[in-house]
Amino acid sequence: MGIFNLFGKRTKEQPPQENDRAGEAEELDIYSGIRVEVTTPEGRLLFVAKLLGLHGDKAELHQYSEAEISWNEESEPLPVKIRGYSDYERKAVHLEGVITPEPDHKWKVEKLKVCKVGNDRAFFRLMTNLDATATMFSGLEMGEKPCKLLNISIGGASISSACRYHMGDKFLLKVKLLEDRPVSAMFSQVVRVTEKENEPFEYGCQFLELTEDDQEQITQNIFAAQRQKRGRS
Repeated sequence: MGIFNLFGKRTKEQPPQENDRAGEAEELDIYSGIRVEVTTPEGRLLFVAKLLGLHGDKAELHQYSEAEISWNEESEPLPVKIRGYSDYERKAVHLEGVITPEPDHKWKVEKLKVCKVGNDRAFFRLMTNLDATATMFSGLEMGEKPCKLLNISIGGASISSACRYHMGDKFLLKVKLLEDRPVSAMFSQVVRVTEKENEPFEYGCQFLELTEDDQEQITQNIFAAQRQKRGRS
C-alpha cells in the first residue's frame, strides 16, 4: 500500500513541474525580437545582437556588431549575460545562457533563463568627454549650441551644457565619436535634468526615431571607440 501511495504522490507532483516549464517558455517568448547586449559574466561587452527564435530555453542571437571572441572546435559553450529592453514590459531584462557560434554571424543560445526584470539602464554606456553640439529648432535656446558628450549608449546619451534645457525638450545632437568616421547625428529628447552649483547642467537624453541603420551605425561607432579606448589604456 505504501508503494502505491508513493507512486501516486509522484504522479500528482508531475503536472505542476510541466506547468512551470510552460510558464518559463511563455516568459521568455515575450522577449523575442529585442535588441540585446551580450557580455561575459564579469561584464565585458562582447557584441550587440537581436534575440530571435526562442523555443523553450533555446534561442538565436543575430549579431549586429563585431565580436572579439577567440573560438575553435574544442571550445566549450561560452557562459554569457544578455541584457536588453522589453517594449512589452517597458523594463530592462537580464538573462543568462551559454552560446556557441553558427554561420552568418549567428550564435546558438542554450540554457537561457530570465534573471531579473527591472527599471535599470538596459544598455552598455561608453564613457566619453567629447565636444558635441545640440541644435534646437524653437524656443529660447534655438540654434546650434556647444555641449560635451559625457557618455553614450545605443538608446541615449548624457551631455553637459551651459544652456538651460527642460524635461521634454528635443534637439539634434551631433558628435564625432572617432576621427576617421563621419559625424553621428541623433534626434534626442531630454528625460533627466541634473543641476550642479557653479557647473554646467547635465542632461540625460533618449534617442528618438532611430532606424535600424541608424542604430547599427551608432553601435559600430561605440564598439570602435571602445576598442580604441582600450588600446590607449
